[in-house]
Amino acid sequence: MPSNIRDYIRPGRRVHLCGIGGVSMSPLAEVLHSMGLKVHGSDMQESHTVEHLRSLGIQVTIGHRAENVQGSEFLVRTAAVHDDNPEIAAAHAAGIPVFERAEAWGAIMQGYRNAVCIAGTHGKTTTTSMTTHVFMAAHADPTVMIGGTLPLLHSGYRVGGGDTIILESCEYCNSFLHFFPTVAVVLNVEADHLDFFKDLEDVEHSFRRFAQLVPPDGKVLVNADDANAMKALNGLKLFTFAIRSDADCRAVHITYTNGLPAFDVEIHKTHYAHVELQVGGEHNILNALAAAAIAYELGLPAQAVETGLATFTGAGRRFEYKGEFNGAKIYDDYAHHPGELHMLLNMARGLGYKRIICAFQPHTYSRTKALFPQFVEELKRPDVLVLAEIYAAREKNTIGISSQDLAREIPGAICCATLPEVTETLRRLAKPGDLILTVGAGDIYTAGEALLQ
Repeated sequence: MPSNIRDYIRPGRRVHLCGIGGVSMSPLAEVLHSMGLKVHGSDMQESHTVEHLRSLGIQVTIGHRAENVQGSEFLVRTAAVHDDNPEIAAAHAAGIPVFERAEAWGAIMQGYRNAVCIAGTHGKTTTTSMTTHVFMAAHADPTVMIGGTLPLLHSGYRVGGGDTIILESCEYCNSFLHFFPTVAVVLNVEADHLDFFKDLEDVEHSFRRFAQLVPPDGKVLVNADDANAMKALNGLKLFTFAIRSDADCRAVHITYTNGLPAFDVEIHKTHYAHVELQVGGEHNILNALAAAAIAYELGLPAQAVETGLATFTGAGRRFEYKGEFNGAKIYDDYAHHPGELHMLLNMARGLGYKRIICAFQPHTYSRTKALFPQFVEELKRPDVLVLAEIYAAREKNTIGISSQDLAREIPGAICCATLPEVTETLRRLAKPGDLILTVGAGDIYTAGEALLQ
């Protein structure tokens, strides 16, 4: 077994990143590069990210090949890369230690006084982004790792000089169990990633282990309105936030203007801050409460919470405004779980559009099968549903499921075999007063972008 990755993260050490273009691998490459390591890597395709890494002097090879790992002292791989990958196999054969991406982030965060790890089935990217806005408003100079793009940073990460690192923390493959949080945040817990977890109870067990990583002088923050999260963390010392439940941190006096919420944050029944959000939906009130609770626990002024949250207009692919076509407004969202669809469509309903046209691309065959009835229930809600074929991601279709199976259960659903067909269908449908949503964690956003071109 390889020794601790901390022994390898030292200036001058040579590291190869397998899957270097990924959303949390590319920032890792930059952070390691900034720490003085000699970084190179490989990815399956060219991208803006790959171009950017090369501009920093990081060597990136396209394609995974055994010879890419020659001269490396250790390897870091993304969760999507398995032992049969030629680079991993070559590293094992040569006795080069192979570490998981999460292990590398875990080692890096041990160099910070505050490691804020934000977890949950939904809302991680938005809450991590909101928290970043608050810390930037407080001039706290944080290091940040987000699984999406934040306009404020023009990327999904930043390397700061302060004593706080803020990380989006994913439960898939128990990645977040490699972390060392001093502040662990649990937004919600639902059955997801059932290609890895056995069932909801297995997911809850993982989140409990995550919260138990916090040292005695650290903090565990949890959404008291989420029954599964409270059940998972039952008996632990918690700081709670909520809208409906009794909690340490609450949103009170909630009002809406054009679908956008404003509210007071009360902590221990005392006024802490007044928040006016530029993003809609009750789920975003809870996300903002989590960011406020983190700020409070780490001693940031209320002014930073107010300013930071007032300037947050959304993260990339989180109800992101893309443009207008034939009088219809086009937004893109990453929702790929029924719970996320539910919150997205609830928010969209409150915005006053004549029709909601939803172009949805299911993400992975296993998720579509495991949550099929819930998907059908949510996908009946838009006025018009356009279905793209299932995005395979890391899977092969051994189940024999397709978007046609969903379409059969949803009256009026339009099924498209390709993304250009989705674009053409949206072009025919679009009318003034419509809200067009491109939704999913794959490449469905390109269908909306093609419409605008």
